[in-house]
Amino acid sequence: MKKYDVIIIGAGQAGAPLAKKMALAGKKTAIIEKRFYGGTCVNDGCTPTKTMVASAKAAYMAGKSAELGVPVAKFSVNMEQIKRRKDEIVLKSRNGGLRAAEKTENLDVIHGEATFTGNKIVSVRLNDGTEQTLEADLIFLNPGGKPFIPQIEGLNDIEYLTSTTILDLDYVPEHLLILGGNYIGLEFGQMFRRFGSNVTILEKSGRIVSHEDEDISVEMKKILELESVTIYTNTQATKFEQQADGKITVTASGNGEDKQIKCSHVLIAVGRTPQTNDLNLQKAGIQTDERGNIKVNDMLETTASGVYALGDATGGPAFTHISYNDYTIVYRNLIEKQNLSTNDRPVPYCMFTDPQLGRVGINETEARERGLNYKVVKLPMAHVARAIETGDTRGFMKAIVDTKTKEILGATVLGPEGGEIMTVLQMAMEGGITYDRIRYCVFAHPLYSESLNNLFMTLED
Repeated sequence: MKKYDVIIIGAGQAGAPLAKKMALAGKKTAIIEKRFYGGTCVNDGCTPTKTMVASAKAAYMAGKSAELGVPVAKFSVNMEQIKRRKDEIVLKSRNGGLRAAEKTENLDVIHGEATFTGNKIVSVRLNDGTEQTLEADLIFLNPGGKPFIPQIEGLNDIEYLTSTTILDLDYVPEHLLILGGNYIGLEFGQMFRRFGSNVTILEKSGRIVSHEDEDISVEMKKILELESVTIYTNTQATKFEQQADGKITVTASGNGEDKQIKCSHVLIAVGRTPQTNDLNLQKAGIQTDERGNIKVNDMLETTASGVYALGDATGGPAFTHISYNDYTIVYRNLIEKQNLSTNDRPVPYCMFTDPQLGRVGINETEARERGLNYKVVKLPMAHVARAIETGDTRGFMKAIVDTKTKEILGATVLGPEGGEIMTVLQMAMEGGITYDRIRYCVFAHPLYSESLNNLFMTLED
C-alpha cells in the first residue's frame, strides 16, 4: 500500500488544478484518472462543442452575408475538417494539462479506475491491467457525470448518439432527432441544422429551456424555428424501431396523440448522471442521494471526515466554472485556513446557442414565487445600436431589480454576446452597484453593454 497526503479521483476542472496546488503546497499527491485528463469540459463538453459552434456560426454567416452586402455565391460544410480542427484543439488542451501535471513535483498521475476498499483506502485498476492500493488522510472526489440514458422501448436496439459520441461524427446526418430541449439538445440542434441536417427536437415539458422565464422560452423557440428547427413540446418518445433501410422510426406521444417520425440519427440529451456507481462509496462511509449524487455540506465535505466531493457529482449546478470554484473553496479552506462555503455564491451560466443565453441571479418567476418587491426591465436587442449595426437583433435583455434598494437581483440576456453582457451585470451585483448608477455609467460606444443605460432608463425611481 502506497501512502499519500492527498488522493484526488478524477482529473476534471476541480481535480486537475487542485492536484497541482496541493502538490506545490508540499503535499504528496496522487491524481487518478480513468479516461482523459481534463474531464468532460476539455474532452466532451465546452472545448469541443464551442469549437464546433464556431464552425456552425461561420456556415450561418455565409448563408446570410448577402444581407450585409457581401453575397457568398456558394459554400459547403466539410465535417471531416470541422472534426479534425475540433480534435486538434481538444488534444492540445488535454495534453497540455497532462504534461503540466506530470512535470509537477510531489504529484503522481495515475491512469486507471479507482474504487474504495475501506476508510480512506483506494484500490486502482491501472490501465495496464495491474492494481495498486493507495491511502491518504485527505481525499477529493471529482468523478463528474455521464449522459443519462432513459428506459424507452427499442432504444437499445438502435445506435443512438450521446453528447459524447456525436462529437465523433465526420459527416452531416440527414435527419437528427433530439430528445431534450435544454442546453445540450438546443446547442447541438442548432449546430447540426446549420451544418445541413434536418433537426427535430422533442421536449417533454410544456416549453424548451423550461427553467427560464416563459418569455425567454418563447423567444428561443422563435429563434430556432426561424432556422427551420422543428420543435415539439409536451412530447416524449415512447418507442424506437430500426428500419431495414437504415432509418429509425420514432413513436412520439404528446398533446393527446401519437405521431411517427422517421429520422436517420437520434441524440439522447435528457440530462446527465453522476459517475459514482463504481466508486464503492459505502465502503468509505460516503453517502449519496437517490440519484447517486454525493452528499456534501456547504464546505464540500462528504459524510466521511476528510473526504470532499467537487463538481458535477455533488448534484449542484453542473457547470465547469462551479467545479473550478469548488476547488478554490476547499484549497483555500484547507491550506490557507479560510472559512469559505458554497452558500450564496453566484451561479452565472451561458448557453451557447446563437444568440447566447446568459443568466445570473434570480429570474422573474423566482422573484414572484418568493413574494419580493421587484420590478422587471426589458430591452429588445432591436433597440441596441450595436445589434442593429451588426445585423443581428434577435432576443432581448432583461433584469430583475429590488424596488427599495435598487439592487439588481438577477439578469437574463438572450442576444448577441449575451454571456458577456450578463457578466457586466454580475460584476455590478457583486460590487453592489445599483441600477440607478448603471443608468448613467459612461460606457464606450457602440458596445452591446452600453445599452444597459437604456435598459435601466425605463425605470422610475
